[in-house]
Amino acid sequence: MKRYLLLILFTALLPLASIYAQEMATFIADEGGVTTIVGEYFPSTPSFRETGSQPVVFMGDISNIFVEGAFDFSTENLNLESPQVLAFTEGDIRVEPLRYTIPLPINPGGVLTDVDNDGNADPGVGVYTVNFTFNGIGSPFIDAREYIAFSSITFSQDFETLFEINGGRMIVFAQVDGQGFPSGFGADGEIFTADDPIVTLPEGYTVVDMNSEPFTFDRSATVTVDIVESEGAEFTDFSSLDYVAAFDAMLDMMRNEYAFTELKGVDWSALGAEYRPQFEQALATQSSEAYGQALDGFLQSIPDGHIGSDAINLHAYDYFNADGAGIGVIPIEMDNGRVYVARVIEGSPADQAGIEVGAELLRIDGTPIQDVIAQQTLWFGPYSTDHNRRLAQVELATRFPVGSRVDVRYQNPGERARTRTMRPVEEFDTIFASPFAETRTGFELPVEFDVLPSGYGYVTIYSFNDDNIVSLLLWERAMRQFIDADVPGIIIDMRQNGGGSPDISEVMLGYLFRDETYTGTSAYYFPDTDDFQFDPLYDSTIIPAADVFTGDVVVLIGPDCYSACEFFTYDLTLRGGTEVIGYYPTGGLGGGIKEFAMPEDVIAQFTVGRAVGANNEIHIEGTGVQPTVRVPLTVENFFGSEDALLNRAVASLDR
Repeated sequence: MKRYLLLILFTALLPLASIYAQEMATFIADEGGVTTIVGEYFPSTPSFRETGSQPVVFMGDISNIFVEGAFDFSTENLNLESPQVLAFTEGDIRVEPLRYTIPLPINPGGVLTDVDNDGNADPGVGVYTVNFTFNGIGSPFIDAREYIAFSSITFSQDFETLFEINGGRMIVFAQVDGQGFPSGFGADGEIFTADDPIVTLPEGYTVVDMNSEPFTFDRSATVTVDIVESEGAEFTDFSSLDYVAAFDAMLDMMRNEYAFTELKGVDWSALGAEYRPQFEQALATQSSEAYGQALDGFLQSIPDGHIGSDAINLHAYDYFNADGAGIGVIPIEMDNGRVYVARVIEGSPADQAGIEVGAELLRIDGTPIQDVIAQQTLWFGPYSTDHNRRLAQVELATRFPVGSRVDVRYQNPGERARTRTMRPVEEFDTIFASPFAETRTGFELPVEFDVLPSGYGYVTIYSFNDDNIVSLLLWERAMRQFIDADVPGIIIDMRQNGGGSPDISEVMLGYLFRDETYTGTSAYYFPDTDDFQFDPLYDSTIIPAADVFTGDVVVLIGPDCYSACEFFTYDLTLRGGTEVIGYYPTGGLGGGIKEFAMPEDVIAQFTVGRAVGANNEIHIEGTGVQPTVRVPLTVENFFGSEDALLNRAVASLDR
């Protein structure tokens, strides 16, 4: 009997003995376990700091890392069913690092996972990261529609090992003593696999630093866990290089990473041979102006509206000497090729000369207006579509050198043609002024809405680049009020929407779709394969909101609808029955962008995401979203007393 009792006791103790056979972790400090996390974060990409007004830092459970196929590009490995522990934050992330403090709860309440691979069932540990986002939807707690920008761990950016953890710091929680945890990545270079070396951790919190081999373990009462950016995902900065070296680095980067080389027929070697001597000359003469001219010339040679920089600031005199003055009119070209005055600036030379809205422009300095348009030098390109390039030339046809005199022949409505000599003046009201955009005060909300006399809802989205939480709260309110009012259809007006963040536009779409809907994906260049690759992690899927408007939808577009505005419009066509109405297609900017820094404080950008639609075809770049109903651009439609496009939208909903 004693023999059997001893055997039973010995057998029962085997798992415990196995655990304690593993070596206890060595700690750089042990004060009984971590009680407080502190840290800071300052995004390397300058524009990213402006994408929200409510920065949120929280500790989240990443137990989804142990669930096959559960990784989500938006929320990474975050388990959305587990509690999220919010940090206290201080500092203005736009100008300085955001500092945070997380007092750790006694029990974080997340999932415990046995990770020691010893074949025994142990209580396991909870694995956590510190995460950063901008609040955009409701509470500061993140959900599946939101995006974790960066966290305290880093990920591989290589295609073959995409988003596998390769460094940074984790917070590990053990509910009982003696729980195994990896002390290194093992021979396969991956964490939480069978070849990991294992050490044991005591009860409580431990911070694990994976940037050393073996890992470093810290049980100080207060430990710093900064939010970091993965190698390869940081902001690209060539600003410390000289002009020529920066050009070479930019050219090599774009040669590899530009998304539409084949589509646009770009010859990078030829561009290098053409523009490198200009950068060499700028360096030799130490001329920032010549450098700015060379940089703008190079970037504008690629017909992609997402490509550009603020280098015009270095040689602005070129523009102002050539087109810095205007007569105060905004011209528009009709479908029949005739050009009219869409708007007249009060007090301008044109106004004083008697030119009226609706006047036809015939000649400038004796040259037919069509020839004047064709001769225009474009300063602010490039353009993805032919129609937007032509619109830019039309805009510049009534701008002239400062100090010049011009003879303008025109014909006011119902009058005979006449010629007036004018002195153009420096004015900025007609720079970048679209004839299709109503005069704005600059105080508009990003989303404004109402119910039309027809009974249909009408909502204008001016931008997807405004404060995200303000935009989404306004949109949510609009949708709920339309639903409560039982409006049968809504008109979404995006004729003045220049694009912005998919973190706003994609969430908005969730209020218009009953079911999860795949809308497309993007390919990116990966150095390890030296090619563009599609990965399911980049798939874009609309997630329905709690309140969904199920009535009919009509979208108003124009050539000033760019990027996120175009994706939003395209996605709505997948809803079924959505009509898209406009005089023109959208602007044709169909890919994700990457910003980088160049010398002289210049920030530039180019397209790196080769976006495709639901049928995996390039669907926006170079063409834009086409109207399903194209309204003819005529004098009657444009200058009529009513909005022809809006009337057509109402008629569509009536039908």
